[in-house]
Amino acid sequence: MGFVSVSPNRSNGSAEGSSLIELLDVVKVYSTAAGEFEALRGISLHIGTHEFVGVVGKSGAGKSTLLNMITGVDKVTSGEVVFRSNGDTISIHHLSEDQIALWRGKNLGIIYQSFQLLPMLTLIENITLPMDLCGLFRPRESRERALGLLRLVELEDQANKLPGQISGGQQQRVAIARALANDPPILVADEPTGSLDSLTADHIFEVFEHLVTEQGKTIIMVTHDSSLTSRFTRHLTIADGEIVKEELRREGVGAK
Repeated sequence: MGFVSVSPNRSNGSAEGSSLIELLDVVKVYSTAAGEFEALRGISLHIGTHEFVGVVGKSGAGKSTLLNMITGVDKVTSGEVVFRSNGDTISIHHLSEDQIALWRGKNLGIIYQSFQLLPMLTLIENITLPMDLCGLFRPRESRERALGLLRLVELEDQANKLPGQISGGQQQRVAIARALANDPPILVADEPTGSLDSLTADHIFEVFEHLVTEQGKTIIMVTHDSSLTSRFTRHLTIADGEIVKEELRREGVGAK
């Protein structure tokens, strides 16, 4: 399939750019009625700029927990998650909740399987909202940028509709546009095609590939569908909270 194996938990990131994200011996333990549950067991991982990284594994393997550590939505039990950009190094779990929220709004775009669009807002209003919250653009600029993002996902003509008036695949494309609102360098997607038919899912994947190759984004995508692995630049397999396999696509090999 055009992939070469590399050692799990020892990746140095993409050859195309410098290391952007580093997970250093990350452990996550949850307390449950049955006792402590170790969801992540000492994961170390480097992700480079301009990578499209797939995280594959069965339900309960630790995929979504890994994303929650990267986004700062949940706290690590031990270890560090470090971001390096423009000469700055930030260990996000050392920030306060308010600092993490502000940092996340400017640096991460997050895409969920359930879309999570606000039903009472139009599509364009859903996209301008994160821009308004972060204050990076003036109102007129926000609207123009939102229209441009809807154009990117081929939904500009639907801008004034409510989410309930469009299909699930279209809602997911709006969710991608919203995630790009503040032009973050990193997109994190948790099963974004899981509830879509194969044709719509393929279109969503094409949008992601365009964002990596044409706009230089770094994308980390969780999926349970191992058939998608050939389209990532690198994919990791997680089982029982550990990276058990990691493969890097050879340069120049077609993705499909």
